[in-house]
Amino acid sequence: MTDDTGGMAQDCSWELDGLRYAGLAWGPEDGTPVLALHGWMDHADSFRALAPRLDGCRVVALDLSGQGLSAHRAPHATYNIWDDLPQIAELLDRLGWQDCVLLGHSRGANISALFAAAQPARVRALVALDSLVPEPDPDETIVTTLQAFIEQTRKQKARPPRLFASSEEYVARRAAQGNSRATSEALAGRALEPHPEGVRMRGDARLFARSAVKLKLADVEEVLRALRCPVLNVWADDGIKGRRPMVAELARRAGALVAQYEAAEVAGDHHAHLDPAAAQAIAEAMLAFLDRHGCR
Repeated sequence: MTDDTGGMAQDCSWELDGLRYAGLAWGPEDGTPVLALHGWMDHADSFRALAPRLDGCRVVALDLSGQGLSAHRAPHATYNIWDDLPQIAELLDRLGWQDCVLLGHSRGANISALFAAAQPARVRALVALDSLVPEPDPDETIVTTLQAFIEQTRKQKARPPRLFASSEEYVARRAAQGNSRATSEALAGRALEPHPEGVRMRGDARLFARSAVKLKLADVEEVLRALRCPVLNVWADDGIKGRRPMVAELARRAGALVAQYEAAEVAGDHHAHLDPAAAQAIAEAMLAFLDRHGCR
């Protein structure tokens, strides 16, 4: 598989706790270890522009469970934001990495922050793209969250995979929802599989259901305080921070609560890392950050 810089991505797969995970890898095997975690309903190929620009790094991008080419979880299982954490720890063992740099986008940034807080010895640095920690909902109670979790999980489990007449129809729908056409086209291949009526989404529909529990603001603040590694938070100037006040507030609190916190901004939307120009800017900022903190 060739990325937009002309480099080759290596296909990878692992059996972790009985689940088949797929992924992609770039760079020299003895390079700085970087584990990349994608956003909601995306996949490893979302790092196709950024990963090969991280000179001297071995970037392994994972398809999180139920997304991309990775297996769906069992019918009784869930897709809470922490459900992949044990398998991430197992993957680091399989890769032979005592620790690594975590690179996360959106939901993948949230998962990365939770892992870094809970397993600080295994994370030498965290780079979070257009998010950092899960957003708490101050108006939602545990009861209403559980109600939605039960009802939505049952509904989504019964829902057949979404069909499209062609990949172009998928691209057009995603673009209509706010992604750029270039982003939508880049993500189509690994998100879709052939079907007699066209193509269908690979992703598990249960990912559209509410989580069983949502973190409260105090929980999120505790995660931020527990981040002992250097953190680089890269925000897109047309990303989610300008549209969601709580995200902006969490970024402000991160500056006060995270011991080693830096923020940067790049031009682009929520998927800026898929744009070659923004990916180059992110790569330069990330490599300089790793060098400043002795994480290479």
